[in-house]
Amino acid sequence: MAKTENGRPSVDMGSIRTLNSSHLEDESSLGSDSEINGFTSERQTDRYGFIGGAQQYSEESAQDVPPEVLRQREVKWLDMLSHWDKWMIKRFNKVRLRCQKGIPPALRGRAWLYLSGGKVKREQNQGKFQELDSQPGDPKWLDVIEKDLHRQFPFHEMFVSRGGHGQQDLFRVLKAYTLHRPEEGYCQAQAPIAAVLLMHMPAEDAFWGLVQICEKYLPGYYSPGLEAIQLDGEILFALLRRVSPIAFRHLEKHKIDPILYMTEWFMCAFSRTLPWASVLRVWDMFLCDGVKIIFRVGLVLLKCTLGTREKLKTCQGLYETMELLRAIDPRYMQEGFLVREILEVPVTARDIEREHHSQVKRWKKNRGEMNFKPAPRMHGARLIMLAEPPRRQDLRQNPTILLEVPEPPQQLNKGKEERKSKKKKSIKKPPVIEEVPNPYPLHTDPSPPSSDPPAPLPDSRPMLETSPETKKDSNHQQGAASPDLPSAKESAVLQSTQSLSSSEQDTYL
Repeated sequence: MAKTENGRPSVDMGSIRTLNSSHLEDESSLGSDSEINGFTSERQTDRYGFIGGAQQYSEESAQDVPPEVLRQREVKWLDMLSHWDKWMIKRFNKVRLRCQKGIPPALRGRAWLYLSGGKVKREQNQGKFQELDSQPGDPKWLDVIEKDLHRQFPFHEMFVSRGGHGQQDLFRVLKAYTLHRPEEGYCQAQAPIAAVLLMHMPAEDAFWGLVQICEKYLPGYYSPGLEAIQLDGEILFALLRRVSPIAFRHLEKHKIDPILYMTEWFMCAFSRTLPWASVLRVWDMFLCDGVKIIFRVGLVLLKCTLGTREKLKTCQGLYETMELLRAIDPRYMQEGFLVREILEVPVTARDIEREHHSQVKRWKKNRGEMNFKPAPRMHGARLIMLAEPPRRQDLRQNPTILLEVPEPPQQLNKGKEERKSKKKKSIKKPPVIEEVPNPYPLHTDPSPPSSDPPAPLPDSRPMLETSPETKKDSNHQQGAASPDLPSAKESAVLQSTQSLSSSEQDTYL
């Protein structure tokens, strides 16, 4: 006989790990069919990589951003990622605002890894994933993981084919986690979490992102017994009383346990519920601010679906209510509408922690001590970073594209320097013109400053030993020039020819 608790029939949690397995398998059977796998080449994918299904892109469910705005956001995010520790400590409110606006698609994977703390974990555990990946793994978990691979986003091009690279990486990540946390093992809801991460980052990064989500954001969600998810169901129901009293009274009247409608929402972080554009925006805020975003999304969906008396007229019992919650109106899940409603829900991390303490006391009173005590929950990226301060080298970005610019050889550099020096030498300075006094001044010319005649210029040329022939030529020239005194022009020409002949002799000797 079923037990009653808080006025509602309690749910047997022994098989809660496979609570939605039949539902997931039926929903995913189309995508795993070989007919779909055979036509992947002829089908067109949307901007997110989906070839069909309910999560495919549509103009009604998504909110487009102009390209120029997207480029500006990318520049801002690149600056933040380059100085991540300073932004997180001093300007976290700005980081939160930019996450609420949406992370640029080109940088979403890198930003998620930084927000979750997976980047620091990877740097502090170099080679850990490769070590786990090389181990065989527990056969008990490997069989279950292999059965779940084809159910994860079967309409996405990355996971559409059996044995493809997407399913191979998904298997590696999930197997590595079972070896990393053998006390937890594998839970079916971990597969979509890992698949979403693999769509945006390599397998090693996705593994550390999964570790952070399971240990920091949602601790205890995937442990045996799933006590943490039951506890959060009670917290959600208590918060609903304040956010939407009409929806709260309706669920309480029909004794609908929260675990019946919120398990897949919370354990999969709405990755299997919302249109894909909305999933990405929710994850941007979730990895920044923590689990309070997941609570807010659940409260928005409950309020919009069951928050008015007119809407409750169509669901008079448990079955009708559950059908309504399984097929939520697409208008309430549209990206722009959903994000605005999430930001307006008056639920903070402090409210969740306060309600958590009260629900733990009630749990102990009704059921005794909890079998599994997870680590304290971290509400957002800033608290995760402050709890484990990273080193500067842990946050250093590793470039994905390396450009090697060859250095110019030294010979070319020397050649350039020689050319520059030659150019400098080739630039001639203008000659200095000396004034030559007029040897025959006129009466009208001003008298020279001194009455002494100008002294003859000393002959600076060295005395050269000349041959007899050159002596005869010089005597002949002197004899010819002695009768008449030469003019100023002739004397200048004579001096120039003499200097030319002397320079020629110098070079010859």
